Amino acid sequence: MPVNKNALIRYKTLDDCLRNNGRKWTLNDLVEACSNALAEYEGNYDGVSVRTIQGDLQMMRSDKLGYNAPIEVYQRKYYRYSDPKFSIMRLPLSKSDVDTMSEAIDLLRQFEDFDHFREMSDVVSRLQDNLAIAKGRRRLVDFERNSSLRGLSYINPLYNYIEQRRVLRVFYQSFNTRKPCPYVVSPHLLKEYRNRWFLFCTNHYNGKLYNLALDRIKGFEFAEDERYMDNPEFDPDTYFSDIIGVTRSGKAVTIKFWANKEQAAYILTKPIHPSQRVVSVGDNAGGSIFEIRVEPNYEFYAVMLGFGAGVRILSPNSVVREIKRTLRLAAEQYEKGWEM
Repeated sequence: MPVNKNALIRYKTLDDCLRNNGRKWTLNDLVEACSNALAEYEGNYDGVSVRTIQGDLQMMRSDKLGYNAPIEVYQRKYYRYSDPKFSIMRLPLSKSDVDTMSEAIDLLRQFEDFDHFREMSDVVSRLQDNLAIAKGRRRLVDFERNSSLRGLSYINPLYNYIEQRRVLRVFYQSFNTRKPCPYVVSPHLLKEYRNRWFLFCTNHYNGKLYNLALDRIKGFEFAEDERYMDNPEFDPDTYFSDIIGVTRSGKAVTIKFWANKEQAAYILTKPIHPSQRVVSVGDNAGGSIFEIRVEPNYEFYAVMLGFGAGVRILSPNSVVREIKRTLRLAAEQYEKGWEM
C-alpha cells in the first residue's frame, strides 16, 4: 500500500509522541503535534483533523504497513505504547525488503566505472552497510551524520521545486530574529557543507542572492503569482571556486601560512582548498609553508583557528590582525572570572 509523505510525517510524529511517557497525550494533543510537524517540514498550515489522526492510529495498530503498534488508551483519554521500548522506526526489515535492497545495490554497482557514479559511491556504501546490519552482521562503515538536524526533510521537495523552476514563499527565522520572516525567492541550488544544508536562492524583493540554512527554515509554500527569476551572477560551477564553505566575504586574496610538522602532514593529505600549494617544506622549525587563494570568510577563519597553535598565518596583514583579535578575545574568556 503506497503511503504519501504527509502520512509518513504524521506516523513519525505519532511515534515520537507515543514513546514519550513524560507527557500524557490526548487525541487533541496528537492532532496539534501532527499539525505542527506538517507546518514545519512541509509548509502545510491547513492542520490535521481528529478523524485523520484516529485513522492513523488505527493504521499503525494494524498489519497493513507492518507496524502492529501496541497503542493503548489509558484513563479513557490518554494514548501511549503499552511497550515503552516499541517504535515503528525500529522494525526489522522483512526478507522482501532485504531482497529489494540487494537487487538495487547490485544494479547501482553496474555503473561503478562511470564518472558520475563516483559521486554516489558513498551512498551505495551506506546501503550496503545497512543491508549487512539487516542480515545480522556488524556495522563495517560508520559515516558522519547528524540525525537530529532540522530541515533534512525539505531536501527532496526543494530539489523538485528547483528542477521545476518554482517560486517559493519561505518562512525563515535567523538566529537573531524572534519569529520567522517570509521571503519570496527563486531557488537555484541545494548545497551541503559539514552536514548542514543550505538553499541558494534569489530574493525577489532586492534581487540579491541569499543562502538560507535549511535548519532555520520553518516552512515554505508555492508562490503562484510570482515569476521565476534567474540570477546571472550565480554560476554553481564557479561560485564556490574561491571560498571555503558557503559564505562570500568580498575579494579573494592569497593567504600564506606556516604549519608545524604534525599539522603539515595532515594538510598535505587533506588540502584546505583546491588552490593550495606548498611554498616550502621542512623549515628550521620543522614545519612547512603553504599558500591558498580564497576569500577570508567565516568558514575560513573557523578552519584555520581549528588547527590551534599548529598553524600561523603569515600574510596578508588584514587576515593576521583578524586571527590575533579572535585569539585575544578567546584568551580573555579564560582570564576573567566565570560564574556558573
